Amino acid sequence: GTGAMTVHLFAKLRDVAGPAVAVDLPPGATVADLRTRLAEAHPALAPLLARCAVAVNHDVADDAAAIPGGAELALLPPVSGG
Repeated sequence: GTGAMTVHLFAKLRDVAGPAVAVDLPPGATVADLRTRLAEAHPALAPLLARCAVAVNHDVADDAAAIPGGAELALLPPVSGG
């Protein structure tokens, strides 16, 4: 399975939850599943998650994208303005 993975946080997210958080994902989990798990495990992040991009192996991925095992995950806050 995919198992426990580390999600790196930046900017305001880092202020809320620190530089990285661990999240446990089932096999075949998607970016949408990651958002759900993060919101459950780290409620302080929940209001910010909807506006964040998720990067999988340094590429921004849409919510339908599957997360491969061992992927490097990062939450990218929205660019300020707009």
